[in-house]
Amino acid sequence: MTITTTRPQRTRGLWLIPTGLILLALIPIISGSLRLTQLSGGPELIPEAARFTGSPLPVILHIVSATIFSIVGAFQFLPALRRGRRSWHKMAGRVLIPAGIILALSGLWMATFSALPVGDGPLLHGIRLVFGTYMLVSIGLAVRALVRRQYTAHGAWMTRAYALGIAAGTQALFLIPGSIVFGSSHELSRAVAMGAAWLVNLGVAEFVIWRRTQRVRIRRITASLA
Repeated sequence: MTITTTRPQRTRGLWLIPTGLILLALIPIISGSLRLTQLSGGPELIPEAARFTGSPLPVILHIVSATIFSIVGAFQFLPALRRGRRSWHKMAGRVLIPAGIILALSGLWMATFSALPVGDGPLLHGIRLVFGTYMLVSIGLAVRALVRRQYTAHGAWMTRAYALGIAAGTQALFLIPGSIVFGSSHELSRAVAMGAAWLVNLGVAEFVIWRRTQRVRIRRITASLA
């Protein structure tokens, strides 16, 4: 009786992780969809920005790749989808890696060459370059670990890259208090809020990686004692 009641509860608990990640990603996904509608000649549902309309291609690439990376990546945290030689995890990885690279590169391009919007000062510009570069490096190290069959390291670096890739949702939440107190165009407030969001996501990623490492270590110890 205990086994039959525990397994469904555990399964539902595992689904909470991808569900929460997708809900977090919905904030930038909806905003990005409205921006794509505007760029394709649709109604102006959100305020027009010259940095987007002036060079639409990197914006489109950024929005589409971010959507794919956020949604597909969320399901990579389900252990059941990792099993098998042709598992979802492996097939999705072939989509996630190029999507993540495009996401990071397009973000770096916009941070470097697009006109800064009101409220985005030099500090936030530097923060964007640091975390965008770190995401790109993380994906590169994940690919190198995969080629070397270092699957634990591969998973760790992809987890870090995913945490950085979905930070837009966390940033939207972090920007609310500063916007209320200082206004939406306050440079220091925006920089602190967005930088803190990236750091929080990375902190959660490191905790997930640590928990995963601990579980592997416990399984190995248990197997050696069996």
